Amino acid sequence: MTKTGGGPRPRGAWWREGAVTATAFVLCLLGGVVQVDDTLTAPPAAAYVIALVSCAVLPLRRRAPLAALAATTASGVLVAPLGLLLSPLIVAPALITAYSYALTARTERRAAGAVLGTSVVLLVASTPLFGGVSWQDASRMGSVAAFPLMAGVLGHSVRNRRAYLAAVEERARRAEESRDGEARRRVAEERVRIARELHDLVAHQITLANAQATVAAHLFDIRPEQTRKSLRELVETTGHALDELRSTVGLLRQSGDTAGPAEPAPGLSRLPALLASFRGAGLEVSVEQEGTARPLAPGVDLTAYRIVQEALTNVTKHAATGTARVHLAWSRDRVTVTVADDGEGAVAVHSRPPGYGLIGMRERATAAGGQLSAGRRPEGGFLVSAELPLPPARSGGAS
Repeated sequence: MTKTGGGPRPRGAWWREGAVTATAFVLCLLGGVVQVDDTLTAPPAAAYVIALVSCAVLPLRRRAPLAALAATTASGVLVAPLGLLLSPLIVAPALITAYSYALTARTERRAAGAVLGTSVVLLVASTPLFGGVSWQDASRMGSVAAFPLMAGVLGHSVRNRRAYLAAVEERARRAEESRDGEARRRVAEERVRIARELHDLVAHQITLANAQATVAAHLFDIRPEQTRKSLRELVETTGHALDELRSTVGLLRQSGDTAGPAEPAPGLSRLPALLASFRGAGLEVSVEQEGTARPLAPGVDLTAYRIVQEALTNVTKHAATGTARVHLAWSRDRVTVTVADDGEGAVAVHSRPPGYGLIGMRERATAAGGQLSAGRRPEGGFLVSAELPLPPARSGGAS
């Protein structure tokens, strides 16, 4: 919508206003060339008066469009009493203000009423007071009344077009903001996921490396063979840590970077190797299964693996015990993963607010559509239990 404020206007706007006003002035003078008796003469002084008065208000049509329309219409009413022929040319300023008012009116009803009123007033002013109405008079009267209506319709159309374009631009802006917000949300989720992966693998591998280095240092003098074995396991552990770090950091590559072949995400199929790494660090882990094992969705499989990994890492770091138990219970629609220990040190450690390990396990379980609980056991030690969904079991073929 056109602004109607009183602030400074651009230089180009003043040039446009000057061009419109000058054009209207010339048209008014051309309308004064045709006299009532259909003769052509030079514009009389009355034509100059009408042109000056009606064109003087044109620059105000944006600030006060209704007042400008009323002033130009009144100037058109004075055309006939001044001995001039009322025609569309001489009322050109009224046509311009009708267009401007239809373009800037607050409501369509006001615009329609004002423009229609201008047409009626000019129609009455162009009607001869004496004598019959000839065909030429009727044609001239119709054009005088129709031109303001046409100008109003044109202004209304331009206004609707501008409103439509503004709505399209607003929808595009909102869509762009929505896309930006969605992109930021996905980036934040990806950052949290990568941070979770880094925490799980770093905490696990560094804890194992620390335990293996401690064992090697303790047995260095008294049992050299066992020391060498611990050092070999330490080398393997750090090698695996580097490989997993390389794979995880590879997720941060941009789409144009060259990436090497990615290993499949770990799952419960790699549970024996995971437990072997903990046994190599001095933690005896027993595994029990209940029910019939079934394939898991890739995301759920990775979640189950990471929960076992993080829970056993916490046992190694915090619990004053050398044993832990992993229990997998398979039911019709879910698998329950339980990791328990009997350590005394876990009581003090887990009485503090949960760290990133427990938070990450809960986030993983929730993201996979399951739930996780963790806390001290009444008989001592600590228990982590996660319930994760299973895909629907395939029913046997019916005859």
